[in-house]
This record gives sequence, C-alpha cells and structure tokens, in this order.
Amino acid sequence: MKKETVSSTAIREGIEALRHMTVGQLKRKYGELFGESSRSNHKQFLFRRIAWRMQANAYGDLSERARRRALEIANDADLRVRAPKNFLKVDLDESRTIETRVEPTADPRLPMPGTELVRRYRGKDIVVRVREDGFEYSGQIHRSLSSAVREATGTPWNGFAFFGLGGKPGRKHGSYE
Repeated sequence: MKKETVSSTAIREGIEALRHMTVGQLKRKYGELFGESSRSNHKQFLFRRIAWRMQANAYGDLSERARRRALEIANDADLRVRAPKNFLKVDLDESRTIETRVEPTADPRLPMPGTELVRRYRGKDIVVRVREDGFEYSGQIHRSLSSAVREATGTPWNGFAFFGLGGKPGRKHGSYE
C-alpha cells in the first residue's frame, strides 16, 4: 500500500513537472516514452499524451481484451479520415449539377413587419416603422434602416446600432450603456 502511494506521488510530481517544460523539452520526453518523435508542436497535446503514457506505464495499460475490442470496432468502422486523392481532380457529372438562385432571407436582427422602432435622439422621438418593402419614416419609404435613420438625424448612422438591434449577445434591445 505504501509503495503505491509513493508511486502515485512520483507520477503526480512528474506530470506537474511537465507543465513547466518547453515544447522542445516535451518533444524530447515524448520521444523517450513513445520511442518515436512527435510531429506535433502543440504544447497541450504533447502534455496530455505524455501524462497519459506516464500513468499507463505506472498503473498498467489497456487490457488485452480491451485492445481486441478496440480493434474490432476500428475494423468495423467505415469512416474516411481524408478525402480520396482524386477527389477534386475528377470532373463533375453535369447531369447531377443544378443551378438555382436562393432568395435572401430577411435579416434576423429585424423585428417583424409592422413593428415601430422608437428612440429618443437629441430631445425628439425617432419612430421608424418596419415594413415588408423597407422602412417608413415620416411617410417616406427607405430601402435600408440606415437610410431612414440618416434622414431622421441628419448624420450617418448604422441603423442597427442606432436602435440597438443585433448587438452583443446578452444585451437587451435598445440599451445604450
């Protein structure tokens, strides 16, 4: 029992020492433990692999039964990790190619048509009504919200920013803090 505690402590200290190593040092340690050099320069990847190997060497690796089962699963898998070499070199079958135009969807930042957007600006209320065909301000239809706000304020504004639409996640519409 005492031997296991010392071993556990030594493993923990060895893993903790890995945290302070450079990538070069980790690659050398990887080579010592795995018997091959690592192609990765990713510090966290190297750290995790080396720590796993240190624990596997100290406490035992997978059982033979688990290894066989993993191989069975891997052999059954019909997964492709990379595309075939001639994937993009083969000409496309023209009979399977269809060209269509997709209508753009309404901007998700906008409220439903009929909604009135209101903001107090320099002592007066700016009211813009969202319509199917654009934005209405003072009885005039504008193609963009920014155009309507520019008309109302006399300065170039982004309409979404002016009314607080589609800002930062978690921010309430219309808050200008």
